Amino acid sequence: MSKRVVLLFAGQGAQEVGMARDLIESHPSAHASLEAANRVLGIDLGNIMFSGPLEELTRTSRCQPALYFHGLLCWDLLRERVTGLEVAGAAGLSLGEFTAHAAAGTFGREEGLRLVLQRGAFMEEATGRTQGTMAAMIGGEEEAVRALAEACDVDVANYNSPGQIVLSGTREGIAKAVAGAKACGIKIAKELTVAGAYHSRLMRSAQEELGKVLHSARLETPIIPVVSNFLARPVRDPDEIRASLEAQVTGSVRWTESMRVFLDQGERTFIELGPGGVLAGLMKRIDREAKVISVTDVPSLEAAVAALNQ
Repeated sequence: MSKRVVLLFAGQGAQEVGMARDLIESHPSAHASLEAANRVLGIDLGNIMFSGPLEELTRTSRCQPALYFHGLLCWDLLRERVTGLEVAGAAGLSLGEFTAHAAAGTFGREEGLRLVLQRGAFMEEATGRTQGTMAAMIGGEEEAVRALAEACDVDVANYNSPGQIVLSGTREGIAKAVAGAKACGIKIAKELTVAGAYHSRLMRSAQEELGKVLHSARLETPIIPVVSNFLARPVRDPDEIRASLEAQVTGSVRWTESMRVFLDQGERTFIELGPGGVLAGLMKRIDREAKVISVTDVPSLEAAVAALNQ
């Protein structure tokens, strides 16, 4: 198998109770990393990841640091065991883009952890002040979904894969969109179980607060290409990275286009780092010939090491 790979990092919604537990219990270095993260965050992240309850882990201010930590942990353990990896680039779904930048050296691990803690807190505050939700539109044409969103005064949150687009906005607007989907040729319209309307105008306050934090954060030029899923192209300049990470809070996640940046360059091997396996599923709809190796726990880590060391 080719050792030229693209790193992909999970986004909010992939979290699950018990995440990272077996990795930490079986690797002393992982346990030390968790203790360091706990000191930075001022919370017992391990207890939240391992024991939940799910309601606590799903809180935006908790799941974002958990996903960031888990993604980087999986990457650290993988590269310890596989020699000669050539990393062609990195990307992350929404929150996962911060993890991708940490892996690329745009900011330090602890700096990134502080950023995602604050991002999660700002978004959690915004959900508390707004009555928003999201819905997946499956099996419809992009133009039809965009027109439906405009008619219902909601926003397009995610272009996840061909035929899978997520809308975000007020509860009333999303309910109207779900009710009107079939008339627009959309096969399935399903409201999602989420705390708020992410990647919509209802997150404006979170975007403004995160912008202030990013302005004072120290960012460097990444050592590998990182594709912004807001711009759907690589970003290198620290100021442009700040702007894109800020805009992403209310802007659309253009995941399909972002993956095609790598695919058009001839990249065919991707490593998904973090829980869920969601990104592997999306890639199957984007390009069936691409190979995605998911690393989330000890068995999948061992399988990835064996495959990449062949």
